[in-house]
Parts: sequence; structure tokens; C-alpha cells
Amino acid sequence: MDISRPSCSLLILLALYILQLAGCMNAKINFREKEKQILDQILGPGRYDARIRPSGINGTDGPAVVSVNIFVRSISKIDDVTMEYSVQLTFREQWLDERLKFNNLGGRLKYLTLTEANRVWMPDLFFSNEKEGHFHNIIMPNVYIRIFPNGNVLYSIRISLTLSCPMNLKLYPLDKQTCSLRMASYGWTTDDLVFLWKEGDPVQVVKNLHLPRFTLEKFLTDYCNSKTNTGEYSCLKVDLLFKREFSYYLIQIYIPCCMLVIVSWVSFWLDQGAVPARVSLGVTTLLTMATQSSGINASLPPVSYTKAIDVWTGVCLTFVFGALLEFALVNYASRSDMHRENMKKSRREMEAAASLDAASDLLDTDSNTTFAMMRQCEIHMSPPRKNCCRLWMSKFPTRSKRIDVISRITFPLVFALFNLAYWSTYLFRDEDEEK
Repeated sequence: MDISRPSCSLLILLALYILQLAGCMNAKINFREKEKQILDQILGPGRYDARIRPSGINGTDGPAVVSVNIFVRSISKIDDVTMEYSVQLTFREQWLDERLKFNNLGGRLKYLTLTEANRVWMPDLFFSNEKEGHFHNIIMPNVYIRIFPNGNVLYSIRISLTLSCPMNLKLYPLDKQTCSLRMASYGWTTDDLVFLWKEGDPVQVVKNLHLPRFTLEKFLTDYCNSKTNTGEYSCLKVDLLFKREFSYYLIQIYIPCCMLVIVSWVSFWLDQGAVPARVSLGVTTLLTMATQSSGINASLPPVSYTKAIDVWTGVCLTFVFGALLEFALVNYASRSDMHRENMKKSRREMEAAASLDAASDLLDTDSNTTFAMMRQCEIHMSPPRKNCCRLWMSKFPTRSKRIDVISRITFPLVFALFNLAYWSTYLFRDEDEEK
């Protein structure tokens, strides 16, 4: 009896242990509660100070290293007048803070998520060429912080920026512009904080990025550390290379200007006596060309150098003005021809009267001798030879008509030569600068 009582008590205890173990196995772990406990453990009062930067690599006293990468979501505009561009991007930073290490519960807890950036230490990065910027808070603030078990911190935020972009418009509108995005540390020097581009693919651009007048050809990442009298500061930059779409300017500027110049040549084919028609045509095309040139310059900043579009509009305006001056010259030559014709007519009348008086005096002389002398002069005097140009110009007896005919050939020929020189110069210069 004494031996059986201990054995029964042991069996009862064993059964209770098995039931307790089964209950523990069936109970589910509340990971949200575990996250709260871990956050209170690593970020609780007196445990973490966000004012102190993390240690360097391998826990040394070196500078904290922050990896940066960005995702360009959209580029809304590129303004030539204010020389700025607007971009929306997702900005990400990643660094190691060993004070934030925690137990991942056997790999079941991948990371902790925060929405308050002031709970942990943050790099003091700013955009050095920023003009305006804002965060996105609809519906909730577009920002998060992830803390990984090994102490890595990932900070991600969506922001919209308006950045300055100094432009060189000498080749406008056949130009390419490089706009930069510069990021630097504001207060921490390179002894305490270093920014590095994330390895692999530091800059990503959304697919099918559409811009109204530009095409994003490529982008380059680089470093731009700056030294001041307070120290050296880490800096990163992205150079975005934009190529201006020429088709818009071809349709809106170049073809209309060519048409205006060609219309001004119509006056060369009008009769020199059609003064109202030729004057109206010349003045109208000149004013239209001047208005076109003013409209082009109104959409561009006032710069001290000559742009490619200035050369084009200036030469086109000169051709239109030259057509108007040509009519003034034709009108002057026409009046001069009329005056000369009147002078010739009066001279012929005077010569006719004089020849009648001389004929009466020659009646008394020997007619045979006179006829022989005149025949001999006709034999020895041969008409001068005329070249092709003079022979062709002789078809137009008046100087005013000759000026119109020469202008019909000279103006289109010179304009064609100008086009050849213009396009070969600026297109080849663009390729040379790209190389």
C-alpha cells in the first residue's frame, strides 16, 4: 500500500504536465503585443537617445554611413523662364543603428514599423538646390520607418520638389539641358556622417515617363562634397539629361517663319504698278514676322547671348524687310525709267528736227560718194557680241523689271544657302557638344 500511493501521485503529476504542455502549444503567440514590448524595450524612456548619432562601421567611432536611393515618380514641368523643374520622388535612406537590435523570435518578426520619424535618430539631409517642397499627407502621411532585427533602419518618404536648373540656351530649341538634384548634410561633417549611393540601382525612374517638351535621355549619379569654413560636408547628386523635343518648335516656329518669308516673295511677281498690293503685302508680312519674333522671346528669359532661334527669326525678319525694300527700289527705278524715257523722247524729237535741217544741206553734195562711204562704214562696224546673261536681261528693257527678275532668283537662293549653313552648324554643334 505504501508503494502504490507514490506511484499514483507521480502518474497524476505527469498527466497534469502533459495537459499544460498541450495547452501551451495550442495557445497562439500575439506578435502585435510582442512588437509593443520590443518597441518599449528599445525605445523606452532612458533606453534610447535620438539626439546621439549611431556608431560607425563595426561599432567604431567613425562616421555613420547612410545609403541613399530614390525613385522618380514624375517630372511635371521644366520651365525655361524661371529655370526650374518640378519632380515628385520617393526618397529612401538606410543606415545601421546597433542600439536598435532586437530578438526576431526565431525569424518570425521581420521588422518593426514606425510612422514617427522623431522617435529615432535621423540624418540631417537637405536638398541644396531646392526652391520649394512639400510632403504628402493624403490620406495619411506618406512616410514610414522600418527597424530590422540587426539594427538596420530604412526611412522612406514621398516628397514633391521644385528645384533650380541653370540652363544654357545658346542652342535653343536644338539644345540639351542637364538638371541636377543635390542632397547634402546640413550640420554633420564627414567626420560624423557620410552619404553613399546604394549599390546596384541607386536611382530608378518610373516607366513611360512623359514630359510635354522634353525627353529624359539618361541620368548619372555622382558625389559633390563641399568644403566650407566650418568643415567638409557629404553631398550626393543626380544629373538628369533632358533633350528638347524639336517637333513642336518645327511646327510652331520654323515652318510658319519659312511661309512668311516665301509669301513676302510674292511681291516680286506682282506688277510694278500695283503699288497698294505690294505695299500691303510687304507691311503685313513684316508686322506678322515681328509679332512672331516677339512672341518667341516672351516665352524665354532675357539672356545676354544670342540663341539659335534668335539667328533664325533675325534672318527671316531681314528677308521680309529686304522684300519690302526691294519694292521701294523697284518703285524708284520705275520712276527713273519713266523720266529717262521722257528724256529720250524729247531728245529724239530734237534729233529729228536737226536731221531734217542737215538733210537739206546734204542734197547739194554728191549722192554716190555719200552712199559709198556709208556702205563702207556698215561693213567695218560689226555689232558687239552679247553673253548669255546680257542676252537674257535684254528681254527686260526697264531697270525696274530687271530688279524684280533678279530678286526672284537671288532671294530664294540666298535663303536656301542660309538654311544649309544654319542647320549644318547647329545640328553638328549639338552632336559635338554631346561627344
